[in-house]
Amino acid sequence: MTVSSAESTVPGRYTVGEQMCPHRLVVEHVTSRWGVLVLIELLDRPYRFSELRRAIGRVSEKMLAQTLQTLERDGLIHRDAKPVIPPRVDYSLTGLGREAAEQVRALALWTERRMDEVQKAREAYDARKGAAELG
Repeated sequence: MTVSSAESTVPGRYTVGEQMCPHRLVVEHVTSRWGVLVLIELLDRPYRFSELRRAIGRVSEKMLAQTLQTLERDGLIHRDAKPVIPPRVDYSLTGLGREAAEQVRALALWTERRMDEVQKAREAYDARKGAAELG
């Protein structure tokens, strides 16, 4: 997605619907709470649903299923259902999904490296905010 400085200042640029701004939905899917974790986890290897749920933690079955379906629809995840008993379904990244996951992981690693600075900024903000409320 390329956004010129003129485009980024247009009011409502990111408030249009899917037909006018389809990349916005993809960004939302990739950077959603569970989308980020699914993509990063699948960078390591394919997972079965229950394995992926355990690896991510704190995600409901419903939310994980919805996230996987959304990412599959966007072409980022491949769902491989094997016709065996009991049924076996594996989830893996597509080439496009691997590219997105690497970008998301880079952002997560940046966050990890810069967390001390973020924490200091939060504390400074809270101190200023508290002083302003008292004064």
